[in-house]
Amino acid sequence: MRIVLGLSDGVDSAVAAMKLREAGHEVVGVHLINGTEKEIEKAYQSAKELGIAFEAVPIREMLESHVCMPFVEAYLSGRTPSPCPPCNRDVKLKALIKTADELGIERVATGHYVLKRGNELYMGHESCDQSYMLCLISPEQLARLELPLGEYSKTQVRQLAAQMKLSCASRPDSRENCFIRDADYVSYIRMRASDRLPPEGIVLCDGQVFDTHEGIYAYTVGQRWRKDAGGRRLYVSRIDAVNNIIELCLWEGLFTRELDVGNLNWLDGIPPAREFNARIRIRHTRWETPDCRIVIKGSTAHVVTNSPVRAPVKGQVAAIYDGARLIGGGTVESLAADYPISKTE
Repeated sequence: MRIVLGLSDGVDSAVAAMKLREAGHEVVGVHLINGTEKEIEKAYQSAKELGIAFEAVPIREMLESHVCMPFVEAYLSGRTPSPCPPCNRDVKLKALIKTADELGIERVATGHYVLKRGNELYMGHESCDQSYMLCLISPEQLARLELPLGEYSKTQVRQLAAQMKLSCASRPDSRENCFIRDADYVSYIRMRASDRLPPEGIVLCDGQVFDTHEGIYAYTVGQRWRKDAGGRRLYVSRIDAVNNIIELCLWEGLFTRELDVGNLNWLDGIPPAREFNARIRIRHTRWETPDCRIVIKGSTAHVVTNSPVRAPVKGQVAAIYDGARLIGGGTVESLAADYPISKTE
Protein backbone atom coordinates (compact mmCIF):
# COMPACT_ATOMS: atom_id res chain seq x y z
CA MET A 1 0.00 0.00 0.00
CA ARG A 2 1.16 3.55 -0.73
CA ILE A 3 0.87 5.98 2.17
CA VAL A 4 1.43 9.73 2.43
CA LEU A 5 3.22 10.53 5.69
CA GLY A 6 3.54 13.96 7.27
CA LEU A 7 7.34 14.20 7.58
CA SER A 8 8.75 16.91 9.85
CA ASP A 9 12.41 17.42 10.65
CA GLY A 10 11.99 15.49 13.91
CA VAL A 11 12.32 11.93 15.13
CA ASP A 12 8.66 10.91 15.50
CA SER A 13 7.63 11.10 11.86
CA ALA A 14 10.91 9.57 10.70
CA VAL A 15 10.41 6.49 12.87
CA ALA A 16 6.76 6.36 11.77
CA ALA A 17 8.01 6.15 8.18
CA MET A 18 10.44 3.42 9.17
CA LYS A 19 7.65 1.36 10.81
CA LEU A 20 5.41 1.76 7.77
CA ARG A 21 8.20 0.58 5.49
CA GLU A 22 8.86 -2.40 7.73
CA ALA A 23 5.16 -3.29 7.35
CA GLY A 24 5.65 -3.38 3.58
CA HIS A 25 4.19 -0.01 2.61
CA GLU A 26 5.56 2.46 0.09
CA VAL A 27 5.88 5.81 1.85
CA VAL A 28 5.80 9.31 0.40
CA GLY A 29 7.17 11.79 2.93
CA VAL A 30 5.34 15.13 2.71
CA HIS A 31 6.89 18.02 4.58
CA LEU A 32 4.36 20.73 5.43
CA ILE A 33 6.30 23.98 5.04
CA ASN A 34 5.93 26.24 8.04
CA GLY A 35 9.53 26.81 9.05
CA THR A 36 12.93 27.66 7.71
CA GLU A 37 14.85 26.30 4.76
CA LYS A 38 17.03 24.48 7.29
CA GLU A 39 14.01 22.56 8.59
CA ILE A 40 13.04 21.57 5.05
CA GLU A 41 16.60 20.37 4.45
CA LYS A 42 16.51 18.27 7.63
CA ALA A 43 13.23 16.66 6.59
CA TYR A 44 14.68 15.93 3.15
CA GLN A 45 17.75 14.41 4.82
CA SER A 46 15.48 12.08 6.82
CA ALA A 47 13.70 11.04 3.63
CA LYS A 48 17.02 10.22 1.96
CA GLU A 49 18.21 8.20 4.94
CA LEU A 50 14.89 6.30 4.98
CA GLY A 51 14.86 5.77 1.23
CA ILE A 52 11.42 7.28 0.71
CA ALA A 53 10.03 9.80 -1.78
CA PHE A 54 9.85 13.40 -0.62
CA GLU A 55 7.60 16.36 -1.33
CA ALA A 56 7.31 19.77 0.33
CA VAL A 57 3.90 21.43 0.51
CA PRO A 58 3.30 25.04 1.65
CA ILE A 59 0.70 25.46 4.41
CA ARG A 60 1.35 29.01 5.64
CA GLU A 61 -1.89 30.46 4.25
CA MET A 62 -3.94 27.64 5.77
CA LEU A 63 -2.11 28.01 9.06
CA GLU A 64 -2.70 31.76 9.09
CA SER A 65 -6.46 31.51 8.55
CA HIS A 66 -7.19 28.41 10.66
CA VAL A 67 -4.68 28.73 13.51
CA CYS A 68 -2.73 31.98 13.79
CA MET A 69 -5.58 34.47 13.40
CA PRO A 70 -8.01 32.53 15.65
CA PHE A 71 -5.22 32.20 18.26
CA VAL A 72 -4.74 35.96 18.43
CA GLU A 73 -8.47 36.73 18.38
CA ALA A 74 -9.11 34.29 21.23
CA TYR A 75 -6.61 35.95 23.55
CA LEU A 76 -7.88 39.42 22.63
CA SER A 77 -11.35 38.33 23.76
CA GLY A 78 -10.21 36.80 27.05
CA ARG A 79 -10.26 33.18 25.90
CA THR A 80 -7.41 30.65 25.99
CA PRO A 81 -7.16 28.63 22.77
CA SER A 82 -5.73 25.16 22.23
CA PRO A 83 -4.24 25.56 18.74
CA CYS A 84 -2.97 22.02 18.09
CA PRO A 85 -6.28 20.07 17.80
CA PRO A 86 -7.83 22.43 15.22
CA CYS A 87 -4.49 22.61 13.39
CA ASN A 88 -4.43 18.83 13.02
CA ARG A 89 -7.96 18.86 11.61
CA ASP A 90 -7.97 22.02 9.50
CA VAL A 91 -4.35 22.25 8.36
CA LYS A 92 -2.15 19.17 8.71
CA LEU A 93 -4.57 16.37 7.86
CA LYS A 94 -6.38 18.51 5.32
CA ALA A 95 -3.09 19.25 3.52
CA LEU A 96 -1.92 15.63 3.70
CA ILE A 97 -5.22 14.29 2.35
CA LYS A 98 -5.24 16.86 -0.47
CA THR A 99 -1.72 15.79 -1.44
CA ALA A 100 -2.69 12.11 -1.21
CA ASP A 101 -5.69 12.73 -3.48
CA GLU A 102 -3.46 14.44 -6.04
CA LEU A 103 -1.13 11.43 -5.99
CA GLY A 104 -3.97 8.90 -6.15
CA ILE A 105 -3.18 7.59 -2.64
CA GLU A 106 -5.88 6.61 -0.15
CA ARG A 107 -4.04 6.52 3.19
CA VAL A 108 -2.21 9.21 5.15
CA ALA A 109 -0.14 8.86 8.31
CA THR A 110 1.36 10.96 11.10
CA GLY A 111 3.80 10.41 13.94
CA HIS A 112 1.28 11.03 16.73
CA TYR A 113 1.49 8.77 19.77
CA VAL A 114 -2.07 7.49 19.42
CA LEU A 115 -3.26 3.92 18.95
CA LYS A 116 -5.69 3.09 16.14
CA ARG A 117 -7.66 -0.15 16.23
CA GLY A 118 -9.99 -0.61 13.30
CA ASN A 119 -11.66 2.77 12.97
CA GLU A 120 -11.28 3.74 16.63
CA LEU A 121 -8.63 5.78 18.43
CA TYR A 122 -7.19 4.93 21.83
CA MET A 123 -4.73 6.61 24.17
CA GLY A 124 -1.14 5.97 23.19
CA HIS A 125 1.70 4.92 25.49
CA GLU A 126 1.03 6.39 28.93
CA SER A 127 4.31 8.31 28.93
CA CYS A 128 3.61 10.26 25.73
CA ASP A 129 -0.06 9.89 24.76
CA GLN A 130 -1.18 12.51 22.20
CA SER A 131 -4.80 11.45 21.70
CA TYR A 132 -5.98 14.86 22.95
CA MET A 133 -4.47 16.37 19.80
CA LEU A 134 -6.77 14.35 17.51
CA CYS A 135 -10.12 14.80 19.28
CA LEU A 136 -11.46 17.25 16.67
CA ILE A 137 -10.66 15.32 13.48
CA SER A 138 -13.56 14.31 11.26
CA PRO A 139 -14.82 10.74 10.76
CA GLU A 140 -13.67 10.99 7.13
CA GLN A 141 -10.14 11.97 8.18
CA LEU A 142 -10.05 9.18 10.77
CA ALA A 143 -11.01 6.58 8.16
CA ARG A 144 -7.93 7.45 6.07
CA LEU A 145 -5.43 7.84 8.93
CA GLU A 146 -2.60 5.48 9.92
CA LEU A 147 -0.78 5.90 13.27
CA PRO A 148 2.32 3.67 13.47
CA LEU A 149 3.60 4.90 16.87
CA GLY A 150 0.59 4.16 19.07
CA GLU A 151 2.27 1.42 21.11
CA TYR A 152 5.68 3.10 21.50
CA SER A 153 7.15 5.45 24.07
CA LYS A 154 9.28 8.42 23.11
CA THR A 155 12.31 6.68 24.57
CA GLN A 156 11.71 3.63 22.38
CA VAL A 157 11.28 5.81 19.30
CA ARG A 158 14.59 7.58 19.91
CA GLN A 159 16.27 4.20 20.43
CA LEU A 160 14.88 2.93 17.12
CA ALA A 161 16.10 6.07 15.35
CA ALA A 162 19.57 5.64 16.86
CA GLN A 163 19.69 1.98 15.81
CA MET A 164 18.90 3.05 12.24
CA LYS A 165 21.55 5.77 12.53
CA LEU A 166 19.03 8.44 11.56
CA SER A 167 20.39 11.97 11.88
CA CYS A 168 17.19 13.08 13.63
CA ALA A 169 17.65 10.63 16.55
CA SER A 170 18.85 13.25 19.02
CA ARG A 171 17.02 16.33 17.71
CA PRO A 172 14.97 18.18 20.34
CA ASP A 173 11.20 17.86 20.40
CA SER A 174 9.16 20.42 18.49
CA ARG A 175 7.66 23.45 20.19
CA GLU A 176 4.01 23.27 21.27
CA ASN A 177 3.06 26.43 19.35
CA CYS A 178 5.20 25.89 16.27
CA PHE A 179 3.94 29.05 14.56
CA ILE A 180 5.38 31.32 17.29
CA ARG A 181 9.08 31.77 16.63
CA ASP A 182 11.65 33.74 18.60
CA ALA A 183 9.00 35.17 20.92
CA ASP A 184 6.60 34.27 23.71
CA TYR A 185 2.89 34.25 22.96
CA VAL A 186 2.27 37.67 24.56
CA SER A 187 4.93 39.29 22.37
CA TYR A 188 3.45 37.46 19.37
CA ILE A 189 0.00 38.89 20.07
CA ARG A 190 1.41 42.38 20.56
CA MET A 191 3.17 42.15 17.23
CA ARG A 192 0.10 40.84 15.39
CA ALA A 193 -2.49 43.17 16.96
CA SER A 194 -0.57 46.25 18.06
CA ASP A 195 -3.35 48.62 16.93
CA ARG A 196 -6.18 46.97 18.88
CA LEU A 197 -4.79 45.55 22.09
CA PRO A 198 -7.16 45.60 25.08
CA PRO A 199 -6.15 48.36 27.53
CA GLU A 200 -4.90 48.08 31.07
CA GLY A 201 -7.51 47.39 33.74
CA ILE A 202 -8.14 46.46 37.34
CA VAL A 203 -7.59 43.18 39.14
CA LEU A 204 -9.96 42.04 41.88
CA CYS A 205 -9.35 39.72 44.83
CA ASP A 206 -12.26 38.91 47.14
CA GLY A 207 -14.25 41.60 45.37
CA GLN A 208 -11.75 44.35 46.14
CA VAL A 209 -9.30 46.10 43.84
CA PHE A 210 -5.97 44.38 44.37
CA ASP A 211 -3.78 45.30 41.41
CA THR A 212 -3.80 46.36 37.76
CA HIS A 213 -3.25 44.30 34.63
CA GLU A 214 -1.58 45.23 31.35
CA GLY A 215 -4.34 43.86 29.09
CA ILE A 216 -6.47 40.71 29.32
CA TYR A 217 -4.68 39.14 26.33
CA ALA A 218 -1.56 38.66 28.48
CA TYR A 219 -3.21 36.28 30.97
CA THR A 220 -5.01 32.98 31.21
CA VAL A 221 -7.05 31.30 33.91
CA GLY A 222 -4.81 29.28 36.23
CA GLN A 223 -1.79 31.54 35.78
CA ARG A 224 0.00 32.53 38.99
CA TRP A 225 -0.26 36.23 39.78
CA ARG A 226 2.86 38.29 40.32
CA LYS A 227 1.87 39.38 43.84
CA ASP A 228 0.85 37.26 46.82
CA ALA A 229 -1.80 38.07 49.42
CA GLY A 230 -0.75 37.66 53.03
CA GLY A 231 2.01 35.29 51.98
CA ARG A 232 -0.36 33.08 49.97
CA ARG A 233 -0.07 32.62 46.22
CA LEU A 234 -2.83 33.98 44.01
CA TYR A 235 -3.97 32.79 40.58
CA VAL A 236 -6.11 34.16 37.78
CA SER A 237 -9.55 32.64 38.27
CA ARG A 238 -11.66 34.57 35.77
CA ILE A 239 -11.25 37.02 32.89
CA ASP A 240 -14.14 39.39 32.21
CA ALA A 241 -13.47 40.71 28.71
CA VAL A 242 -16.62 42.87 28.64
CA ASN A 243 -15.61 44.90 31.70
CA ASN A 244 -11.83 44.45 31.23
CA ILE A 245 -11.42 42.93 34.70
CA ILE A 246 -9.33 40.04 35.98
CA GLU A 247 -10.25 38.20 39.18
CA LEU A 248 -7.85 36.29 41.42
CA CYS A 249 -8.27 33.40 43.83
CA LEU A 250 -6.27 31.03 45.99
CA TRP A 251 -5.15 27.69 44.54
CA GLU A 252 -8.21 25.84 45.79
CA GLY A 253 -10.47 28.34 44.01
CA LEU A 254 -9.25 27.15 40.60
CA PHE A 255 -11.11 23.86 40.75
CA THR A 256 -14.60 23.15 39.45
CA ARG A 257 -16.75 20.13 38.65
CA GLU A 258 -19.08 21.60 36.01
CA LEU A 259 -18.52 22.99 32.54
CA ASP A 260 -20.21 23.18 29.16
CA VAL A 261 -18.52 22.02 25.98
CA GLY A 262 -19.67 23.34 22.60
CA ASN A 263 -18.67 22.85 18.94
CA LEU A 264 -18.98 19.13 19.54
CA ASN A 265 -17.20 16.63 17.32
CA TRP A 266 -17.72 12.85 17.45
CA LEU A 267 -15.19 10.58 15.79
CA ASP A 268 -17.90 8.23 14.56
CA GLY A 269 -20.18 11.11 13.58
CA ILE A 270 -22.82 10.82 16.32
CA PRO A 271 -22.92 11.23 20.15
CA PRO A 272 -23.02 7.99 22.15
CA ALA A 273 -26.35 8.87 23.82
CA ARG A 274 -28.25 11.82 25.28
CA GLU A 275 -26.71 11.02 28.68
CA PHE A 276 -23.65 8.87 29.30
CA ASN A 277 -20.64 8.35 31.54
CA ALA A 278 -17.25 9.24 30.13
CA ARG A 279 -13.85 10.75 30.94
CA ILE A 280 -12.73 14.24 29.99
CA ARG A 281 -9.39 15.98 29.45
CA ILE A 282 -9.33 19.78 29.19
CA ARG A 283 -5.66 20.25 28.32
CA HIS A 284 -2.77 18.25 26.93
CA THR A 285 -1.82 16.53 30.17
CA ARG A 286 -1.88 12.82 30.83
CA TRP A 287 -2.51 12.92 34.57
CA GLU A 288 -5.86 14.71 34.68
CA THR A 289 -8.65 12.79 32.92
CA PRO A 290 -11.46 12.50 35.49
CA ASP A 291 -14.60 10.41 35.15
CA CYS A 292 -17.68 12.47 34.39
CA ARG A 293 -21.36 12.46 33.49
CA ILE A 294 -22.26 14.10 30.18
CA VAL A 295 -25.70 15.33 29.18
CA ILE A 296 -26.17 16.44 25.57
CA LYS A 297 -28.31 19.57 25.28
CA GLY A 298 -28.65 20.50 21.62
CA SER A 299 -25.19 21.43 20.35
CA THR A 300 -23.68 21.54 23.85
CA ALA A 301 -22.50 18.91 26.32
CA HIS A 302 -23.02 19.68 30.00
CA VAL A 303 -20.24 17.97 31.93
CA VAL A 304 -20.20 17.13 35.65
CA THR A 305 -16.94 15.54 36.78
CA ASN A 306 -16.58 13.10 39.67
CA SER A 307 -13.48 14.92 40.89
CA PRO A 308 -12.69 18.62 40.42
CA VAL A 309 -10.68 19.73 37.39
CA ARG A 310 -8.10 22.50 37.61
CA ALA A 311 -8.65 25.82 35.89
CA PRO A 312 -10.83 25.04 32.89
CA VAL A 313 -11.11 28.14 30.72
CA LYS A 314 -13.26 29.19 27.80
CA GLY A 315 -11.61 28.48 24.48
CA GLN A 316 -9.71 25.37 25.56
CA VAL A 317 -10.32 22.14 23.72
CA ALA A 318 -11.84 19.31 25.76
CA ALA A 319 -11.31 15.68 24.69
CA ILE A 320 -13.93 13.07 25.62
CA TYR A 321 -13.10 9.40 26.27
CA ASP A 322 -14.87 6.11 26.88
CA GLY A 323 -12.22 4.51 29.04
CA ALA A 324 -9.06 4.70 26.92
CA ARG A 325 -11.01 5.17 23.69
CA LEU A 326 -11.18 8.69 22.30
CA ILE A 327 -14.76 9.37 21.19
CA GLY A 328 -14.79 13.10 20.50
CA GLY A 329 -14.19 16.59 21.72
CA GLY A 330 -15.24 20.21 21.64
CA THR A 331 -14.48 23.64 23.08
CA VAL A 332 -15.07 24.77 26.66
CA GLU A 333 -17.72 27.49 26.44
CA SER A 334 -18.86 28.12 30.02
CA LEU A 335 -18.25 27.06 33.61
CA ALA A 336 -20.60 26.45 36.53
CA ALA A 337 -19.65 29.77 38.15
CA ASP A 338 -19.42 31.70 34.89
CA TYR A 339 -20.87 35.17 35.35
CA PRO A 340 -19.76 38.76 34.64
CA ILE A 341 -17.48 40.15 37.32
CA SER A 342 -18.87 43.18 39.13
CA LYS A 343 -16.49 46.07 39.49
CA THR A 344 -15.93 47.14 43.08
CA GLU A 345 -15.07 50.78 43.49
